[in-house]
Amino acid sequence: MAQLDTLDLIVLVALLIGTAAYFTKGTYWGVPKDPYATSFTNANGAKAGKTRNIIEKMEETGKNAVVFYGSQTGTAEDYASRLAKEGSSRFGLKTMVADLEDYDYENLDTFPDDKVAMFVLATYGEGEPTDNAVDFFEFVTGNDVSFSGGGGAEDTPLSNMKFVAFGLGNNTYEHYNALVRRVNAALIKLGAQRISAAGEGDDGAGTMEEDFLAWKEPMWTELAGKMNLEEREAVYEPTFGITEREDMSPETNDVYLGEPNKNHLEGTSKGPYNSHNPYIAPIVESREVFTVKDRNCLHMEIDVSGSNLTYQTGDHIAVWPTNAGKEVDRFLNILGLSDRRHMVISVKGLDPTARVPFPTPTTYDAAIRYHMEICGPVSRQFVASLAAFAPNEDSKDEMARLGEDKDYFKEKVSNQRLNIAQVLESVCESKWTSVPFSIMMESIQKLQPRYYSISSSSLVQKTKISITAVVEEVRIPGSKPNIVKGVTTNYLLALKQKQHGEPDPDPHGLTYAITGPRNKYDGCHVPVHVRHSNFKLPSAPSKPIIMVGPGSGVAPFRGFIQERAAQAKAGEKVGKTVLFYGCRKPSEDFLYQDEWEVRPSVLTVSHKACTPNVKQMYKQALGDSFELFTAFSRETSEKVYVQQRLAEQASLINELLQQKANFYVCGDAANMAREVNIVLGQIVAEQRGLSTEKAEELVKSMRSSNQYQEDVWS
Repeated sequence: MAQLDTLDLIVLVALLIGTAAYFTKGTYWGVPKDPYATSFTNANGAKAGKTRNIIEKMEETGKNAVVFYGSQTGTAEDYASRLAKEGSSRFGLKTMVADLEDYDYENLDTFPDDKVAMFVLATYGEGEPTDNAVDFFEFVTGNDVSFSGGGGAEDTPLSNMKFVAFGLGNNTYEHYNALVRRVNAALIKLGAQRISAAGEGDDGAGTMEEDFLAWKEPMWTELAGKMNLEEREAVYEPTFGITEREDMSPETNDVYLGEPNKNHLEGTSKGPYNSHNPYIAPIVESREVFTVKDRNCLHMEIDVSGSNLTYQTGDHIAVWPTNAGKEVDRFLNILGLSDRRHMVISVKGLDPTARVPFPTPTTYDAAIRYHMEICGPVSRQFVASLAAFAPNEDSKDEMARLGEDKDYFKEKVSNQRLNIAQVLESVCESKWTSVPFSIMMESIQKLQPRYYSISSSSLVQKTKISITAVVEEVRIPGSKPNIVKGVTTNYLLALKQKQHGEPDPDPHGLTYAITGPRNKYDGCHVPVHVRHSNFKLPSAPSKPIIMVGPGSGVAPFRGFIQERAAQAKAGEKVGKTVLFYGCRKPSEDFLYQDEWEVRPSVLTVSHKACTPNVKQMYKQALGDSFELFTAFSRETSEKVYVQQRLAEQASLINELLQQKANFYVCGDAANMAREVNIVLGQIVAEQRGLSTEKAEELVKSMRSSNQYQEDVWS
């Protein structure tokens, strides 16, 4: 064999190094960065490479109770935090709160019998798990579930695990509290020991808070007996340490003034944009679509070009709001923080499992304005916890009474829909300077994005998303009438006013920091992300569809019809497209009246004169395949609603359903959607000569096969 010369050796070594580099890429070098590595969790000292083994985590941190949550809007997370806090303060449990998507589940069969797992689970949509609970739900309910010890369901692998469960649901949905029920059954099937009955909170009945309080007391009693816990007088123990930073000013570059993460702070925002990381999108168009002065409905066009954000027709857009200046001022004032609103603070978790809910260092003002749901509903438990910090004995007694007497609390707080600052003002106008800011951080939910059905077609406008939003303002009667204003919709109205030239927008007497932290939203920008939905058109355009969407419930159907019109213009065969739309009066709140032709044949006689001057955008493209039926509830002495129009067209509805038409409902879940469901069952029964029970079964089968879809809210 010939000797290798120097050049050969160099080439050989280079090849070896290159080969090693290729096969170790992604393991020892070139590891892709976590897209959320700059989120506030990591920006504030979270350890890299944190374990996904919950047993290991509990052992490392000395915990004997974990409260898992499955949450879509933050409410279940809030209840989980409260449960953990109470377990620690009342019973000395070493608790931690855990996001279900942060951990693996295969090793739950090794869960120690001296610990307890608690599950707080919200049901989302049509009985679906929340986004962060999908993997857990599919794992524990799967037919081929397998654990680290090799056992399957028949081996009852979770026999050592004690658990309790509470669900958050809405009785106006068909699959009420489906998630907690199915998880509860699955865990028991796997051998887990349930301590106390599973609880169910009902947002539809407005009893969520009282349902939670009624469930937890007997649960604690039974759990204390099983784990030999002794109740003690609950004393407030802060989860977070707050340090006022005299050495820093708000102008310091590394102080967060409302930015959601480090990239936004440094002005280098980048994707992927999602529920952890919003895109600051320009509003390219905004206009009023109501024609009355005392009510507002906004149409906005959000430009997402260049962001890599994509959407499909029927998806939702999330808008990240800011709190109104008036409410921020009220909150700061009652706590005696007005003079220190721009004081820089650092926040640190005093427990290794505590997650700081916003990036720090920041200021009191920024934390309250951008991160805390200060206008949200108040719980009795929260009010009771503040009694110890009241300015005087009378205030302390009043807070204690509010916390203990649910009827009194309902009269004074719930019925008036007071926020926490208003509650403190109503009890005592003196400053509540003894209230630790940490307890407010722990007890007030994180300010959540609000979701809106996208009212445009991704086929027609790929990089421009339409929003249709009614501006909320609810007047609560009483000796001191309270006006509750929608946090996000009024924020959007302020942006619309700014875009139309108003120098100091103040919708309904509110002002907003609409230019954002450090003027990063200037020029009418809004933080957004997209959430994908299962509310979708059939894949075949030739399939007929029936849509029921009164008021702003018409939003996704504007996108549906927009898409079908484009498909028809492109020469595709488009099936029958029927829309049932309702509003108060065609002269006041007929949304997108100029975009579809309303033919006299589908109007009641009294409405023929109101036929709009039509652009014929959709009607011209769709021809006779498009039909619109309208219902006006304030036009005459007779109130007419969409469900009545649906019943009048029973023959058409039945004919289309027999052609396998998709049936869609969008809007109010509590009344309209429920009534439409009933009417549809009646139509099927009458038109096909079936019993009521058989017709209801058919409607249920439509739901389970996704032929009947809802995008509803309460």
